[in-house]
Amino acid sequence: MSGHHQIWLCLLALTVAALSMAPLELQRRIVNQALDKADLEHLLFLGGLFLAVVVLSGLLKFTLRMYQGWISESAIRYGRGHLLRLYREKPHEDNHESGRAVSIISAEMDKLGSFVGEGLSQPVANLGMLVAILGYMLVVEPLVALLGAVLLVPQALLVPVAQRRINRLIERRLETMRDLSDVIGEDARDAGAEAKIDRLYGNRMKTFLVKFAMKGLINLMNGLAPLGVLIFGGIMVIRDETSVGVIVAFISGFERMGNPLRELLNYYRVAAQATVQHRMIARWM
Repeated sequence: MSGHHQIWLCLLALTVAALSMAPLELQRRIVNQALDKADLEHLLFLGGLFLAVVVLSGLLKFTLRMYQGWISESAIRYGRGHLLRLYREKPHEDNHESGRAVSIISAEMDKLGSFVGEGLSQPVANLGMLVAILGYMLVVEPLVALLGAVLLVPQALLVPVAQRRINRLIERRLETMRDLSDVIGEDARDAGAEAKIDRLYGNRMKTFLVKFAMKGLINLMNGLAPLGVLIFGGIMVIRDETSVGVIVAFISGFERMGNPLRELLNYYRVAAQATVQHRMIARWM
């Protein structure tokens, strides 16, 4: 259904990633060439190029998001129709199965299908941006780039540990939601419904605790890379070992890396959740 569309999405994502290097180089040239030499004409020329790159990048990102959204909604529509046909073909002796079917076909299929549109192109775009920006910085000033990259490494080690805990909570929540749908489908006055609602509440609070603690640590570590560049790079500028333009570009570069890095970490979370949901839907089928 989305095979050849995924190829076009990935090509579009790579184009977006490649453009992410241009603003950094333009910033470096504006500081080192136009401002340092007080060349107004060159400054306006570089500023115009910067604006053109920003507009083009924005249009490409908009196109990418719309394309991803279309594929996701198409997958959701197809998946719901397929599950509905399977449900109609199965024999049903009571209302127990109907409540669970409603939960799966409506809420669970919506989340799983939403992953289809960005399942391949989103990591390509974000990884491409990280590689492009870090590669540019390694070429321009390897020592400063390596220092900043090392300060980002702990995030890659922290996320899988926290995500495994979140995955277990997600699986328990989905199972509890299905059980609640079954109970309500049979008899909404059943006392077991309130116990399951309380269980869902506790599950959500535990998930929030793990997720927000992880985000807080990630935000802290995101701030360390620009700080390291500012201090270490500042020392190099004082010693005339590099230029101010390089440091300005690098600080901007690490700030730009923050967004694709956050999206990659979010992608890891969504992919893990989609895997859990797919496994549980397949089990129901």
